Amino acid sequence: MLFKLSGGTVYDPENGIDGQVRDVWMQGGKVVAEPTGGVRPDRELDVRGYVVMPGGIDMHCHIAGPKVNAGRKMTPEMKRFDPICRRTDVTRSGTAGPVPSTFTTGYMYSQMGYTTAFDAAIPGLLARHAHEEFADTPQLDKGFFVLFGNNHYVMDRIREGEHEQLDAYCSWMLESAKGYTVKIVNPGGVESWKQISRMSMQQLDEPVPSFGVTPRAIVRELAAASDRLKLPHSVHIHCNNLGIPGNWETTQHTMESLEGHRGHFAHVQFHSYDGDPNDPRSFRSATSRLVDYVSAHPEITVDVGHVNPGQTLSMTGDAPFSQHLFRLTGNKWFTADCEQESSCGVIPIEYRPEKSLIHAVQWAIALEWYLLMDDPWRCAMTSDHPNGGAFYRYPEIIALLMDRELRRDTMARLPHGLAERTDLADIDREYTLFEIAVITRASPARILGMKHKGHLGVGADADVTIYTPNTDRRLMFERPRWVIKGGTIAAEDGDIREEVFGETLFVEPGYEDEALPGIKDWFEDHYTIRFRNYGVDEHEVAQPRVVPCDSPQDGPAVASHDDGDASGA
Repeated sequence: MLFKLSGGTVYDPENGIDGQVRDVWMQGGKVVAEPTGGVRPDRELDVRGYVVMPGGIDMHCHIAGPKVNAGRKMTPEMKRFDPICRRTDVTRSGTAGPVPSTFTTGYMYSQMGYTTAFDAAIPGLLARHAHEEFADTPQLDKGFFVLFGNNHYVMDRIREGEHEQLDAYCSWMLESAKGYTVKIVNPGGVESWKQISRMSMQQLDEPVPSFGVTPRAIVRELAAASDRLKLPHSVHIHCNNLGIPGNWETTQHTMESLEGHRGHFAHVQFHSYDGDPNDPRSFRSATSRLVDYVSAHPEITVDVGHVNPGQTLSMTGDAPFSQHLFRLTGNKWFTADCEQESSCGVIPIEYRPEKSLIHAVQWAIALEWYLLMDDPWRCAMTSDHPNGGAFYRYPEIIALLMDRELRRDTMARLPHGLAERTDLADIDREYTLFEIAVITRASPARILGMKHKGHLGVGADADVTIYTPNTDRRLMFERPRWVIKGGTIAAEDGDIREEVFGETLFVEPGYEDEALPGIKDWFEDHYTIRFRNYGVDEHEVAQPRVVPCDSPQDGPAVASHDDGDASGA
């Protein structure tokens, strides 16, 4: 079917289109050039006066796998906290709350204008579970990052300096799990905690017990391996010492440990704290110093991980941090070990910035990251869902970014001392619709190395969101007029009109067959599962799509398009 969107006001940053009136043509799930010879569309939608953007992309969230399922089971009371999407003739039953069920997750993303999401932390051993949940999550294209930062085989290879075998293992693991890139969580720190059960500041040059490698070496070598494999998305890093006052220095030193290789720093708000780790009263922002460093190093990208007021659930591969939260709050919590690979922790939390100065500072630091970064192309909007708050709170952040008076009014209701501990009150910048389209669409697609997403040029996926203009930006972005997924109208005025099951995105970097026997022998000696039963077969993956490994090695992956016209004409 040839589908035409007529006369919309298009914001397509990847193609340099900033509020221009354009037509967008779609066919076969792709954006196509305007036909010649007077060909008429099979369907036409008049979008004159509406704002047209590519579909939204959440590049760092937690929506599938065992940790998410554990969170759902341990917090039945949270299912009543937030409104569920409205039922229509096509929707299926589900539960809401900060961690919605699979169907509801897809519906709620769709009704907000998002069409792609990546789960940020899946152990290879548990990838099959994540794929089962992906198959049950409609309305989205999906992928996940595979945990490597505390993997025993990885640390052994780094200690021995076996770079070729490390590359082969990373490639084999990504292909076995059908994952998208290398993820590092608290490198070495999780394994240290598992061995000696203590939570303290993890030093980058402090060797991991029994392995003799440092967190610095883990980051450096996995970043180098990711570049040698030409993964579309760089190594994805959750630094040591998350949430601890004074951790900004750890964050900057971790950035330095890349030694020029590409690196993406996740939920950077949680890693931008100044102060004394033994004195919570000293807690303050260090955002400006880290922004300066990132701005001077084009190989680095970030997503923010902002916090929203209210109850939510922390779920992370950083089990030591979950224990830290338990000691602070006394809340029920869950932790689990994943043999040879990682761990996880789940604990309910509540952000109360109107009463807690620390929470207010966290809220402000997130906004500082967006507003102090001169280049929004290296910054993506995330809340580390659900860690900083549920993804469906994104419109509130957009409103704050676009309205400095709203920020100031909000700050006036927060605890005394916030202005002295952050720079937010002094920032006048207001985001434009073009810049919002960057941090929610074009930038995540570019950082992830997805040349088929985040734009409306010829050949892009036909994922389009059409908004009704409104001076109340929160209302505007909460309920788009139409959401198109793969050329199909999936949602209209916040109601799901068509259930569309998207693709699962993963990579196949390739490895030499000669490397496999060494991996197999080690695996059979250390795991409780047989080697032949480990990998996920392609028939177990819902609508598989391989993303090519052809990224440049000297900076962030950049999508390039020959035609800068949103209509393709």
